Amino acid sequence: MTPPRLIATDLDGTTVRSDGTVSERTVKAFARVERAGAMLVMVTGRPPRWIHPVAEAVGHRGVAICANGALVYDLHDERVIRSHLMAPDALRIAIEALSEALPDLGFAVEYEDGIQYARGYELSGWDNAERDDSIAVEELMTRPAAKLLARHPELDADELLAAVVDLVGEVVLPTHSNGRRLVEMSAPGVSKASALAELCDGHGIAATEVAAFGDMPNDLPMLLWAGRSYAVANAHPQVLSAVSRTVAGNDDDGVARTIEELFPEEL
Repeated sequence: MTPPRLIATDLDGTTVRSDGTVSERTVKAFARVERAGAMLVMVTGRPPRWIHPVAEAVGHRGVAICANGALVYDLHDERVIRSHLMAPDALRIAIEALSEALPDLGFAVEYEDGIQYARGYELSGWDNAERDDSIAVEELMTRPAAKLLARHPELDADELLAAVVDLVGEVVLPTHSNGRRLVEMSAPGVSKASALAELCDGHGIAATEVAAFGDMPNDLPMLLWAGRSYAVANAHPQVLSAVSRTVAGNDDDGVARTIEELFPEEL
């Protein structure tokens, strides 16, 4: 099998273990990709502010597509090199429509340089450690943003996503990357696939020369675009049903094992 020219992998739930670490085997596998002359691209829903620990763990190798395609981030010197942002008008239309239909929703907005929370947005995980003073929801509509986040107190992520698609799917591109009652929205047409395709086009790499790994619905556009796609064993049912190749789970180094097979070398 001809080795791919580019490896595109999701982070959380795919290469990052459940305890938040990146295994030594994965770090070595990523280094193997670059030794072989191929590109390594991390394609994640994480914003840049959550990339630093991973960049350090992998020795600042490669490029990261962040915020589900809205931002492209150079891991070597940790800076945004390209952005595809949501316009304030789109933010306003989406927030107003969702607030009317689902009044219990809380909203937050990711920017290139940080996050703002509207009053009533439920914090969880890393957000708790980075909390700033919350603001009026109207203030979230004032400048371009990478992602609009909406969290519901009861609906699970799959139910919430279906509702958001029906309500504002023509204004924003909704998806989700976890089961925490959270939906993430990008500008129309902006996804992991669109950003990866743009990056590949700039390097003369065809979709057939890309191998991609993922686990959640926000990975599906990328997995359906790439020539070779792999779901980890712990992936969301939608991903497992859409992708024909399944590898070991994130806690069992499934991505690293597959990279070793794709790029054989003397150990």
